[in-house]
Amino acid sequence: MAENLKRLVSNEALRTLQEKLDSWLKEYNTNTCDQNLNHCLELIEQVAKVQGQLFGILTTAAQEGGHNDGVETIKSRLLPWLEASFTAASMGKPVDSKVPSLQNTFDRERRKDPSPRDRDMQQLDSNLNSTRSQLNQVQDDLAETEKNLEETKNRSAISLLAAEEEINQLKKQLKTLQAQEDARHRHTDQRSSENRRSEPRSSEERRCEQWSSLKRNADQRDTEVTSDYKKQLRNLKEEIAVLSAEKSALQGRSSRSRSPSPAPRSRSCSRSRSASPSTAVKVRSPSPNRSKLSNVARKAALLSRFSDSYSQARLDAQCLLRRCIDKAETVQRIIYIATVEAFHVAKMAFRHFKIRVRKSLTPSYVGSNDFENAVSDYVICHLDLYDSQSSVNDVIRAMNVNPKISFPPVVDFCLLSDFIQEICCIAFAMQALEPPLDIAYGADGEVFNDCKYRRSYDSDFTAPLVLYHVWPALMENDCVIMKGEAVTRRGAFWNSVRSLSRCRSRSLSPICPRSQIGLSTMSRSRSPSPIRCGLPRF
Repeated sequence: MAENLKRLVSNEALRTLQEKLDSWLKEYNTNTCDQNLNHCLELIEQVAKVQGQLFGILTTAAQEGGHNDGVETIKSRLLPWLEASFTAASMGKPVDSKVPSLQNTFDRERRKDPSPRDRDMQQLDSNLNSTRSQLNQVQDDLAETEKNLEETKNRSAISLLAAEEEINQLKKQLKTLQAQEDARHRHTDQRSSENRRSEPRSSEERRCEQWSSLKRNADQRDTEVTSDYKKQLRNLKEEIAVLSAEKSALQGRSSRSRSPSPAPRSRSCSRSRSASPSTAVKVRSPSPNRSKLSNVARKAALLSRFSDSYSQARLDAQCLLRRCIDKAETVQRIIYIATVEAFHVAKMAFRHFKIRVRKSLTPSYVGSNDFENAVSDYVICHLDLYDSQSSVNDVIRAMNVNPKISFPPVVDFCLLSDFIQEICCIAFAMQALEPPLDIAYGADGEVFNDCKYRRSYDSDFTAPLVLYHVWPALMENDCVIMKGEAVTRRGAFWNSVRSLSRCRSRSLSPICPRSQIGLSTMSRSRSPSPIRCGLPRF
């Protein structure tokens, strides 16, 4: 298409056509009809040649556009014009001025809505413009950040240089100060050496004065310490006086409680009480050397006392109870429960005793680190202040309420007061050990533990469950020190449940044989019911 257009421009046919038109216009009136027709035909021939070239350019341009491009333009502009011109030529009419020209159709097409391709092109142009604007903005921001970065670099370099200068200045000042101090030390050393040489006597006098001042300070400290010790001794003496008064009161109370009790309830019990020797625990006098005894020695002594209680005191208590109760199981249960309750009451009494000691020693040991040691030493030295008789009464009261043992009408648990008192004293002293000793918990129907207990001679050695306990095991934390004794039987769990239900219902209680029932039992029994007298029949 470009070559055809160049040829059309190089021929200059349009210029010659214009020149011929001008000359024909000038000669039109002078020419003849044939001459005018010849001029017109020549112009038509030239115009036809130009139109042929233009139509060739049109065809090539339409071919370059493809199948769809240019179709609407040809339909809207070329075809109406050709139709109007050909119809006018065929009918011999001039071309109507109302027929739209090429320029008018072109303007009309411009005013119409753009095609989808034009829309896409416009959208692409708008997107391109927006991206260009964004790119320009990003470039501007990048330039600003580069400027800021350069400014920060310059500032950091300046601050670094200033810091280096300050460090150098400080080093110089430090060197000058060190030199000045060295010079001062030299001057002071020289002056001191000169003073020593010139005044040896004055230095000796100063030393004497210093020694005298030190002695005075030491004497003042000694006097203060002695005054503090005197105050502590006074406080201790006052506390000893108070505790001795409490001890005397407790001894009087224990002597009153040990006075002969009222008349026994039955003849058998009175015989047993009169026949049994008085094994009352003697009140020990406080020994000042008890606190000096080691923990091991006190522990060994208490273990021997506990084993003696098992081997001797327990058997004596069993003999006392067997005079009133025939059933050995009931006797052993009563002794075991008495031992357990004695340990419980003694532990509670030890806690209260230690609390009272803490309250009494707190004012004299304020701010000292030996408060606990002082409390433990005081407790060890004054174990004899323990009111064992009140603990015995508490144990008997707890046994009277215990549902596992019944209330025999001819037996009073006061028979076991000596045994209970001995166990309470042992348990109270065991709480003062470090660590304290305690008995193991035992329940009827539990699985037999060979580490804690040994079976009694009348036990079933193949039974896995404990029927009842005879003596508790002694424990130190979780370690067994002395084994206890238990009775094992087949079906121990069901027997323990039945015995517990019977004891709660109070239907079964150990009964003394009829030969030993005295007037006291008759007095407790109900009055005899009236006897029906049979009337004689007539």
